[in-house]
Amino acid sequence: MGVEVVVEDLSKSFGRQTIWQDVTLTLPPGEISVLLGPSGTGKSVFLKSLVGLLKPERGKIVISGTDICRCSEHTLYEVRRRFGVLFQDGALFGSMDLYDNIAFPLREHTKKSEAEIRRIVLEKMEMVGLLGAEKKLPGEISGGMRKRAGLARALVLDPEIILFDEPDSGLDPVRTAYLNQLIVDLNAQIDATFLIVTHDIGTARTVPDNIGMLFRRQLVMFGPREVLLTSTEPVVEQFLNGRRQGPIGMSEEKDSAQVAAELAEMQAGGLQDPGGPKGGGGTGIVPQIEPSPGLPERKAVQRRKDRVMQILHTLPPAAQDAIIASLTEAERARYGVFAGAGVGRGQAGSPPRPQGPPPGRPPSPAPRGGQPPRPGPQPPQPPPVAQLPEGGEWGSRSGELPGQGQGGQSQRRPQDPGQWFRRGGRS
Repeated sequence: MGVEVVVEDLSKSFGRQTIWQDVTLTLPPGEISVLLGPSGTGKSVFLKSLVGLLKPERGKIVISGTDICRCSEHTLYEVRRRFGVLFQDGALFGSMDLYDNIAFPLREHTKKSEAEIRRIVLEKMEMVGLLGAEKKLPGEISGGMRKRAGLARALVLDPEIILFDEPDSGLDPVRTAYLNQLIVDLNAQIDATFLIVTHDIGTARTVPDNIGMLFRRQLVMFGPREVLLTSTEPVVEQFLNGRRQGPIGMSEEKDSAQVAAELAEMQAGGLQDPGGPKGGGGTGIVPQIEPSPGLPERKAVQRRKDRVMQILHTLPPAAQDAIIASLTEAERARYGVFAGAGVGRGQAGSPPRPQGPPPGRPPSPAPRGGQPPRPGPQPPQPPPVAQLPEGGEWGSRSGELPGQGQGGQSQRRPQDPGQWFRRGGRS
């Protein structure tokens, strides 16, 4: 299983220019997360900070108990081996064929024999559908094939965390759809933690378990996909629908008076924008892509449901309703929730208590002479609320996972369940 990545109060600047500040989020282990944002908001800088290529001025990045912002170079080198990175253009060596490109990390970082390297390389090439193209040079293949070759190279060290820097850039919608399916299939097979930076709204709506957004040097929000996809924040609605009207301008930000005027005119119905986002847009929740037939189900799906139901009461009402509506009848009985019965006023998973007599039954008569009314037949009781053990699926009371991370360090979950959903910055 992939590992948890905890980011706390992270800030990065280049000279006097602040890229982003006070970014706090947690990438749940084994889940797929997407980071959105207008161009120039520092999404790629964030990825480089996660892998230790850039050092933030302030904050923490904790991976299996190691803060890579303050560790030694030797420790950082060891932590980096847990990462795989797919760069925007594949970043292949033009003078090497695909086989040697994909074998490069194994020859650089391990002492494996050539026979063992060949077995691993061919296995990863088969996973991404490139078997038979070993001798081709990067200049002889399409952009989609270069992306897949870069992904195969990112997989050869069996990483626990994989970062995707705009994997859909330069691809047509059909190839993007194939790549999205490949990402989901890989997650089902290796159960690693994925973080995808993208501008493609179709990808953001159908692939991830969690979505975040950077804007105006802040993390606007990060949490379960239902939170952002049902959000009424102007910047989120503008981005997901690809409109010109809203806080995002050509130079990232607009004058506040102009934004207010545009939004007011839109609400009045007098301003129409025929444009739309790359990858499609719209409102509401669409189903996530599922693994291809013949592959196992994603292990992260059930873990995510248990985790999200623990924090359901902390989420906005629209997200609560969308999450409850996505549950099967058996899952609703397990968690003790009902369609349309949000849990914003009580414990996560606790349905609101009905008031008055059950439908179709008259109210009980008033007591006479101080005697209580005779008890009538009792209505069927709703199923008991499924109480997850303290710590949920994480196991022990201390918040430690049952398994141990590399080097014997235990992996820890956030003690504050609300850390799984953050909303901050300005909209």
